Amino acid sequence: MNGTELIRARRSVRRFKAGEPVQPEHLHLMLEAAMMAPSACNTRPWEFVVVRSRPVLDSIMELHPYTKMLATAALAVVVCGRPDRQQGRCAEFWPQDCGAAIENLLLQAVELGYGGCWCGCWPVEDRALALKELLGTQGMPLAVVALGVPDEAPAARGFYDPALVREI
Repeated sequence: MNGTELIRARRSVRRFKAGEPVQPEHLHLMLEAAMMAPSACNTRPWEFVVVRSRPVLDSIMELHPYTKMLATAALAVVVCGRPDRQQGRCAEFWPQDCGAAIENLLLQAVELGYGGCWCGCWPVEDRALALKELLGTQGMPLAVVALGVPDEAPAARGFYDPALVREI
């Protein structure tokens, strides 16, 4: 699959084949793709928490109302921002940088035959802080990404809209 096809094949998958694992080498490739994302001044203001533990996945579902797909997902990758790694002219770009990392992770997942769903945490502060405490992470949880073997094939929801393009 080339890049054009890959981008257009990505979907938000909310139903996974329960019990179907994400292969460790595939998870490594997804995390590597995430870490290849651009970041302001190459500060790489992120950290990733891989959650396979069913009790922790259940706790995430209790804390975050839009993560119910974790019930069948093989795992979650919680992408956490590290604003402490950005200073001066590069400060405060961590949400954008983490967003680029998440998209890379999702595109790599599709290329490997997996589905994923990006569930935002930050800037909903109480949700992000609760997840931070649950996971014991130094970073601020920006998103929970559910991953697994898809058990659905959602239709595309994105589309090109020329009304949103302006040339000058």
